[in-house]
Amino acid sequence: MYVITGGAGFIGSNIAWGLENKGLGPLVIVDRNGGEKWRNLEKREISATIEPENLFAFLDDNADAVTAVIHMGAISATTETDAGLIKRNNFDLSCQIWNWCAANRVRLIYASSAATYGDGSKGFDDDPSTNALRKLQPLNLYGRSKHLFDRKILRNLGDANSQPPQWAGLKFFNVYGPNEVHKDRMSSVVSQVYPRARAGDAAVLFKSHHPDYADGGQLRDFIWVGDCVDIVLWLLDNPTVNGLFNCGTGKARSFADLASAVYRALGREPMITFVDTPLDIRDKYQYFTEAKMERLRRAGYDKPMTELEDGVAQYVNGYLDTSDPYR
Repeated sequence: MYVITGGAGFIGSNIAWGLENKGLGPLVIVDRNGGEKWRNLEKREISATIEPENLFAFLDDNADAVTAVIHMGAISATTETDAGLIKRNNFDLSCQIWNWCAANRVRLIYASSAATYGDGSKGFDDDPSTNALRKLQPLNLYGRSKHLFDRKILRNLGDANSQPPQWAGLKFFNVYGPNEVHKDRMSSVVSQVYPRARAGDAAVLFKSHHPDYADGGQLRDFIWVGDCVDIVLWLLDNPTVNGLFNCGTGKARSFADLASAVYRALGREPMITFVDTPLDIRDKYQYFTEAKMERLRRAGYDKPMTELEDGVAQYVNGYLDTSDPYR
């Protein structure tokens, strides 16, 4: 049995697809019922759906049957300002899941985030040492909550019985792909550019307010969600691999490249217009992210990452530009 928290969400539902596609299960989804995101699971064979407040009762009742907990559940909005809500959902719950998995000898894969790197001035190296982690300064509550959990578990790793038999934290960079309709303004730039490109209108991107970057030249490590799923499946196939790993491509690309790829996937010439970055996020805006992927490669993951143009074409032509955008 595989328990996926946040399993109706974007990355969680894609992981459910990957597990089912590989013949693994049963699948148990932990998420709040209702809303558009449950359409992400309409094609899955789900064994059970559990409300988050009932998670531990379910786990206790089924402890002998659980193979792994894949913990993707969190408040992921970088604009959330309720610190107590973020702490309860992103930190406290993660600690409780870690402790349950350790006590019951159940494997754990959890979502960290590239938001832990803050403005990137300290680099994007997934060095798990105390000194390296101490230097990072996330820019928002979401990033801080993820960083707090990463630091806690790495600081307190003790004997084998105090941690799950396998554990891995994945620092997701800018993920794009199907099943993100419910995210609205927090969805990927691909999904936001697509309807404008389809209508023949210009994409709208933020201007640069940094002298080293042209408008649209801001750089991100954009990763196709299918690559994220492949990494999770690889970890499940390699139960001796433990640690904190970046989940990106290792190759930064510009927002202009990303938007242009959407137009070209539709057979159109790119059209882009620029607007000022909103004041409420301008001073916390990241101009460059690029995952260091050496640790994951050294651990044995050798599958090539999907090129930006190929991933965008898969997303546009296989999902967004069809009558059914759900995986």
